[in-house]
Amino acid sequence: MNKNKRIKTILFLGVLFSLIGIQTIKPVLSQGRLLTSIFEDVNLYPQSPQNRTIIRGLSGGPISAKETTGRENTVTGPCVGFIDQEPDHRLVLNGFFESLKLEVKSSEDTTLVIRGPGGSWCNDDFEGKNPGIIGQWFSGTYEIWVGSYQRNKYYPYLIILTKE
Repeated sequence: MNKNKRIKTILFLGVLFSLIGIQTIKPVLSQGRLLTSIFEDVNLYPQSPQNRTIIRGLSGGPISAKETTGRENTVTGPCVGFIDQEPDHRLVLNGFFESLKLEVKSSEDTTLVIRGPGGSWCNDDFEGKNPGIIGQWFSGTYEIWVGSYQRNKYYPYLIILTKE
């Protein structure tokens, strides 16, 4: 895990523990409560009965999205915000997806960069201030970055992948 991911993981855990500390402590907390993983990688199969997958992370980083993609815009939207050098997630699609929606949900304004078979795609404000991309996806490995508008500002997010 690189330095930025380690910092983001520590920030995420700090926020998580703060939220847990705010709640009333009950004896139930000691009975098998598991922490949620962040920066997970995902493998999806078109024939899988599971239609929805959720992964978590922290947005942001020191590098401009435009620098990573080498362009200001893609057909899916502008390449804006700041991201890490390494992707936040890797999505492996084990087959062609006729319609797959990837959407980011965060309380803050985030951006999205995806690099995979066929090129790079960016998005901002797919639904409100949350980025996303929907369409046909070829099999292969996709690198996913979730960005923040300010350099080195980190915000928790969910990525929701839905087979349409």
